[in-house]
Amino acid sequence: MLMAKNLPVAASSVVVAAAPPAPDSCGANRRDWIKLAAIAVCSAAGPSALAAARPDAAPVWLPIELPRQAPATEGHVNVNGAKLWYWDTGGGGPAVVFMHASSQSAAGWQYQQPAFAAAGFRAIGYSRRGYFGSEAGDPAQPGYASEDLQQLLKHLAIEKVHLVAIAHGAFFALDFALEYPQQVISLTIASSLMGIDESELDYAQANERLRPKQFAALPNEFKELHPSYRVGNPAGLAAWIKLADAAMPGLRISPKRRHVLTWARLESIKIPTLLITGDGDLYTPPALLRMQAAHMPNAEVVIVAEAGHCANWEQPAIFNQTVLTFLRKH
Repeated sequence: MLMAKNLPVAASSVVVAAAPPAPDSCGANRRDWIKLAAIAVCSAAGPSALAAARPDAAPVWLPIELPRQAPATEGHVNVNGAKLWYWDTGGGGPAVVFMHASSQSAAGWQYQQPAFAAAGFRAIGYSRRGYFGSEAGDPAQPGYASEDLQQLLKHLAIEKVHLVAIAHGAFFALDFALEYPQQVISLTIASSLMGIDESELDYAQANERLRPKQFAALPNEFKELHPSYRVGNPAGLAAWIKLADAAMPGLRISPKRRHVLTWARLESIKIPTLLITGDGDLYTPPALLRMQAAHMPNAEVVIVAEAGHCANWEQPAIFNQTVLTFLRKH
């Protein structure tokens, strides 16, 4: 259900209520990377196990099982000093590249892969250097993320692409859009700090007020998943943690960016953009998203109810519907 709400930004804004549909069935035959999360999420326990005391009450949370994945090709692409793992559903539809957060890898888009393929898009995900399935290369030479993505697109013979990026992945999606704007059809930025430079004092000070110094030491699942999700979907929580534990097997490699992202540079991006966050995101709460949107006047803004930093995992039906609707317009 979409509820229009007036928010103090130039962009159009909507709040999306959390009302997931009935779950899909889990696939029996999965690749190893799918099995990383195929634990209790695919159990036989249904919503009745989470029902409230009154028979007519809604369940605490209606889990959405991990769906059967669409057929996809897996491979590696050579970039400068490393090999990156990717999956690609193929087909002749518009290409959508999914760019993961720092706590996950390309294996974390399991709710999106079959949905976007079924909608006629060529869905592609890849792990950045050092993440699950990809080589780390030389830590002293981490390369530029925009060049790594460019090499992947060349390898797959893709000229133009929709970028769907979450959290840290959006730092690199924005950098790619600044470096290769002619190749980007649209940008979806979900729950990201964007990598705005510290010279923008209003933004830096807002982030200082937002999170205490002890925040970084907290468990990822506490920082990134909504309290309602952690309470109501223990199986999904366990699956997310398992994927996060496998996402970075060694030293974290953070590729470089070509552009220092200031407000002025953000304002220069004319590519159609969708900004999404969860109402309970501790990194990018709605107020911070509105601050970002004030410098992207052509962006659409969506706030997902009962979602934290990972709306694509916590509220996948709504996330998918929202992003697909946006992509079809462009």
